[in-house]
Amino acid sequence: MAIEPHIPHVALAGNPNSGKSTIFNGLTGLRQKVSNYPGVTVEKHGGAVTLARTGEIHLIDLPGTYSLNPRSLDEQVAHDVLLGLREDTPVPRAIVAVLDASNLERNLFFVTQLLSLGRPTVIALNMMDVCEETGQRIDVDQLARRLGAVVVPMTASRGIGFEELRTALDGLLQAPLPAGDVVELPLAIAGPLAEVAMLLREHGLAEASAAPGEALRIICTATAFEQPRLAPWRKEWEPAVERAREQLAAAGRNWPTLEAELRYRWIDGILPEVRTAPPVTATATDRVDRWLTHPVWGSAALALVVVTMFWAIFRLAREPMEWIKHFFGWLADLTTQLVPAGQVQSLLTDGIIAGVGGVLMFLPQIMLLFLFIAMIEDSGYTARIQFLLDRVMGRLGLHGKAFIPLFSSFACAVPGIMAARTIDNARDRLITILVAPLMCCSARWPVYLLLAGTVIPSVTLLGFLPLQALVLGGLVLLGILAAIFSAWAFRKTILRGPSTTLAQELPPYRRPQLRTLLHIMWERSALFLQKAGTVILLMSVLMWVLTSYPRHNPAQPGTPLEQSLAGQMGRVLEPVIKPIGFDWRIGIAIVSSFAAREVFVSSMATIYGAQVTDPHNMVDLQTRLAAEKDAGGQAFFTPLRGISIMLFYALAMQCVSTMVVVRREAGSWKWMAFQWLWMTGLAWLACFSVWQLGRLAGWR
Repeated sequence: MAIEPHIPHVALAGNPNSGKSTIFNGLTGLRQKVSNYPGVTVEKHGGAVTLARTGEIHLIDLPGTYSLNPRSLDEQVAHDVLLGLREDTPVPRAIVAVLDASNLERNLFFVTQLLSLGRPTVIALNMMDVCEETGQRIDVDQLARRLGAVVVPMTASRGIGFEELRTALDGLLQAPLPAGDVVELPLAIAGPLAEVAMLLREHGLAEASAAPGEALRIICTATAFEQPRLAPWRKEWEPAVERAREQLAAAGRNWPTLEAELRYRWIDGILPEVRTAPPVTATATDRVDRWLTHPVWGSAALALVVVTMFWAIFRLAREPMEWIKHFFGWLADLTTQLVPAGQVQSLLTDGIIAGVGGVLMFLPQIMLLFLFIAMIEDSGYTARIQFLLDRVMGRLGLHGKAFIPLFSSFACAVPGIMAARTIDNARDRLITILVAPLMCCSARWPVYLLLAGTVIPSVTLLGFLPLQALVLGGLVLLGILAAIFSAWAFRKTILRGPSTTLAQELPPYRRPQLRTLLHIMWERSALFLQKAGTVILLMSVLMWVLTSYPRHNPAQPGTPLEQSLAGQMGRVLEPVIKPIGFDWRIGIAIVSSFAAREVFVSSMATIYGAQVTDPHNMVDLQTRLAAEKDAGGQAFFTPLRGISIMLFYALAMQCVSTMVVVRREAGSWKWMAFQWLWMTGLAWLACFSVWQLGRLAGWR
């Protein structure tokens, strides 16, 4: 979003899980833009909102944070925008502070910090429905008086309170009422803070109203001078900070916990006035958590969720996949009728339709995958899985916060790697980035589904478990185990260091909104379609050219494919891949799929000449591969060879987009190159072991 200083900019801030994103989406609708803050890799969410009197404003959705004391890249950006320290973002004229009504103690800490900045502030008291369900009653008027700001009760998930919030924000922008810190600093504390506050004002790092609170945070943070904004001033400021700490210690104050003590003492003092709560009893969430976070029953529940997901992906998508296959069959048949036989017809049918259609056939299964992921995220179950796996992850070298990036990587490694920004420790963040691509992203699924449907018998175990689904589940598990092994190896060697602990919040369970689930599913699936319409289409055309030219010369040995440019390239690569069960044709498809893993399917369709002649009885790629014979007349795509190929795609780095993001997030080409060598080498060794041992055992 371009900077337009004449348009009011308003910051939307709040704790994670407070419903901030729901409020942002409700206010901006489709008038949103996502980019990156210059100089860092944190996403910048902005949107236009039209108010009755003010007109258009720009709403800035800041990363969720618990405090103005930044520890991660996301929190640093939120802090700097709120204090007006970023040149690429106008100083916010007002703040919308999102407060979870069902968890006032935790949320009020950040809200009081926001008020200390002195900017006009509206409090969006969200999740009133959850508050009422737990028997709590909030005196909104009394809370507004104690905070000195307008408080708007909301249930954003149901669309309640948006008009009131717009009206309150409009009024605040028309008649700005500066906020103030509700926590008064005793003289024994304000005195030691004065020198540091003065330095902040002189260097333009805080306005007069915000300087005392910012000085308090700097003094209370042992690692304050490691933050980018303060590092240049360390020699000048450190003596003043140390003097302040000594004065506080002499006055009997424990400076590392001073701000938390002051703010929570104030919060505890007002809670009886603003909230009426029933006696503490076990809630429905607590009762469910006794099972879902239990080491045994929780693990069994997680396994059941995963098995259900794989069963649904194979069973429920069957009919839609057939519809897509018939559609492309009809399209290919229509093309052969309208376009004269020749190179153009071959390009359209053998290149574009066979290539793109071969990938889009798996769209229903991809959409179901995204739907399940959205349900897990939106219900609050993600936090339970993170809690359940934290102890195991910590022992194996992964930070507990790594779960969210790794879980996100099941959709795509790119947003998963970007989600690692929330990890405070740089070493833990780098380890997460290096292992995230080992998660089974959606791009692998077309490859798995193609080969599993070709080489794995379509049988059912125990009456309800498809063998093909179990194989797919095994490949997903293999990626997870490979990530764990890699993290452990990195922690013990090149990235030595102790694992850090995780402070985990378990938000209440929420009923997923069908509209939200369908929106997320379609949004993510649209990216898959976009890739099919760009990268896969271009690679299908390129692969057709490489397999069609130079034209076949009957006077020379070899088939038309062997004489083509693709055939020549494959022959050069074959000595490297032959020991793992691949021939030159598979090698061509692997090289082409470096642009995107899904391209493997379209390349195989082009290489093996999969085409449609009868729209009602489509001869699809799986049928063609199953009929392929080796030199001895035996089936070429055997279970052993198919498993070897799937193993390669489970472990190898076959995505140039991911590599570009790794380079950006890790800040070095060195780590990107190391990751590619590690993953590809691991894949080659795994395939070599399986292929060679399988042949020794007499498997095919």
